[in-house]
Amino acid sequence: MATPSAQSNHLPLHYHSIPHDGDEEDVDEIPSPTSVYSLDSTFSTINSQSQSNNNDIPNPKNSTFTDSQTSSSPVPSSLLYISFNQDFQYFSVGTDEGFRIYNCYPYGESFRRDFNGSGGIGIVTMLFRFNILALVGGGTQPMFPLNKVMIWEDDKSLCTKEISFRSNVRAVRLRRDRIIVILEQQIFIYNFIDMKLLHQIETFPNPKGLCEVSHVSGSLVLAFPGLQKGQVRVENYTTKKTKFIFAHDSSIECMSLTQDGELLATASSKGTLVRIFNTSNGTLLQEVRRGADRAEIYSLAFSPTAQWLAVSSNKGTVHVFNLKVNQDTSLGSSSCNPPIPATSSPFSFIRGVLPKYFNSEWSVAQFRFREGLKHIVAFGDQKDAQSNTIVILGMDGSFYRCRFDPVVGGEMTQLEHHNFLSL
Repeated sequence: MATPSAQSNHLPLHYHSIPHDGDEEDVDEIPSPTSVYSLDSTFSTINSQSQSNNNDIPNPKNSTFTDSQTSSSPVPSSLLYISFNQDFQYFSVGTDEGFRIYNCYPYGESFRRDFNGSGGIGIVTMLFRFNILALVGGGTQPMFPLNKVMIWEDDKSLCTKEISFRSNVRAVRLRRDRIIVILEQQIFIYNFIDMKLLHQIETFPNPKGLCEVSHVSGSLVLAFPGLQKGQVRVENYTTKKTKFIFAHDSSIECMSLTQDGELLATASSKGTLVRIFNTSNGTLLQEVRRGADRAEIYSLAFSPTAQWLAVSSNKGTVHVFNLKVNQDTSLGSSSCNPPIPATSSPFSFIRGVLPKYFNSEWSVAQFRFREGLKHIVAFGDQKDAQSNTIVILGMDGSFYRCRFDPVVGGEMTQLEHHNFLSL
């Protein structure tokens, strides 16, 4: 989508200053592109005195704060959104009544905000473990317009900033120093402290809001759809390099980055193969096979040491694959568990004669749940690479914690199962 000309009837950027309580947290400055000013977005700040007079935004002051230790919902809310935070220790939930934050370790609700039955939240993005979240409205009665990103400070119980766009927001990614907003065919990158627009990028139609961001301090890598079907664009703002990777013949369906942004996993709309690339040079490092029939891939997740990759799909299965690529990268020491070889077809001994399918690398561990329902997956305690656990979240409110055997593989062991909507 082309940027409108300066003569068009655009929305100018405008800023209003508000007082801050205390000093801003110091963040590492990361090299960024030359600043650009968008004709498609509007930024403003909100103070508590004027917020109630804003006709476009429901007043969060009228919302109810519910303590997780004293509350329960007699009627489960309709689930609109689920997502892990950046270190996978928490997950956020958007419902037709508000939003909730949960701990993964140990499992339990941390806090919630219910907006009196008229506050649907379609996107809830956490900033690590801070009380700052990015919210976008959703459901039949959105709390906020679908084309606005609201920065919510929970210690103040209100939104302090908003960014408006000409089209609906598909996803939001947060870092300590950046806010990344994904639209259908554009990505906007802002400096977190002053909300200055740093970069605006055109993409291939991206209705799912695909965009992955590195989270290691001092390095900023973004991966998102390029301008062609099956293409991924990698922006490395540390090295100031752009790389285009032709990952698949079909449209990109799902992707994931390691925390340092060195490795990229991708899956296409066919959902049969997952490919792992080096983001620096675009080299294909490994290819693994989920299955033979088409599937919708819901999520991809690297383990902390990039020894394992988890994949969830609409087939009702989470697969864990053994990766070999961490031997060629600087992601840190790998697990002391003896790595088991990726399972291959018994026909692999006649490689080059039979089709590529028979030479495929298959998963070493699996877990099965309800088919056709979206589930997302992340690896367990990121501080304990030896735990060999994964966490699975379902759009029916399911929370699973499972353990896989890194030596023998096979079916995983279920350790926990809860329904977080019933808390």
